[in-house]
Amino acid sequence: MFHGHGMEKIHLPPDTKAIRDICVLPGGHVVFASLGRKLSIFSMATNNVVLQYDLPAPGWSCSGDYTTSSHIYAGLQNGMLLVFDIRQTSAPLHSSMGLSTHPVHTIHCAVDGSGSRKVFSASSIGPCVWDASENRPSLVSGMENQGVCISLACSSPSSDVLVASYRPRVELPDAIATSQASTPQSPAPTGSGKLGCHTLLRRTTATSFARDHICSGSVSELRMSKSAIIPCRDNQHLFAYGDESLYGVRTWRLPSFQRYTDLKPHRQPVLDLRYAESSTGERYLGCLSAEKLQVFTIR
Repeated sequence: MFHGHGMEKIHLPPDTKAIRDICVLPGGHVVFASLGRKLSIFSMATNNVVLQYDLPAPGWSCSGDYTTSSHIYAGLQNGMLLVFDIRQTSAPLHSSMGLSTHPVHTIHCAVDGSGSRKVFSASSIGPCVWDASENRPSLVSGMENQGVCISLACSSPSSDVLVASYRPRVELPDAIATSQASTPQSPAPTGSGKLGCHTLLRRTTATSFARDHICSGSVSELRMSKSAIIPCRDNQHLFAYGDESLYGVRTWRLPSFQRYTDLKPHRQPVLDLRYAESSTGERYLGCLSAEKLQVFTIR
């Protein structure tokens, strides 16, 4: 954890295991999902875990809620989505099965033009929209059989623009596929990666999106990567992704996917990428590799 210009190490409970996702909440709290089947809330004021939920499967993703400060979401390795109310410490508020048993690697909570809450998630089958009135999500129309979805970026808080990133699907013999599915993937460097694509999705109705431009990019052969949509002036956006051929962040203008700039590279692949805005309006883009953490100021 960084405080001012210093760095402070945080000691987590020993049963936490590897952290798959982390989200900063208002009020000085951080929520993180871990492979130790825990969803934990950490206080930056007291430097300790103040609330921890047991999960029925390893946690892969988490998110706060734009519409209420008391709700948090967890995506699990078995495809489930859980909703927690931090005022209730015993059990999830809601529990829903996904469209597959693949890990939910991304969750975004946003609002539409009418102010209604929308929850978006992504697993390898593609991006999904969760409807609170139903118990299961729906795959975003037109995104069937696009390959392996490895990342989903969402413009916030409106969610009018999404970018889904894919790598090609490799068909393996059943025995090999079963073995790989049961073996955790290594975050080791993967060279120049694989040629994948980034697909722009624009909202057409409250629950529907249409495919727009598509851009090629070098993506990881193994990891489920992170990406970000950065709001700019005049309702414009940039898309940022950790490009495998660069070992750094590449940005494109939306909706055209015209290349904007490449940020200073790392010596190893980018593992995480986040856009954040402070309460006073400063905007930042952070990216993390095994080598270092970079934080860029957006002007």
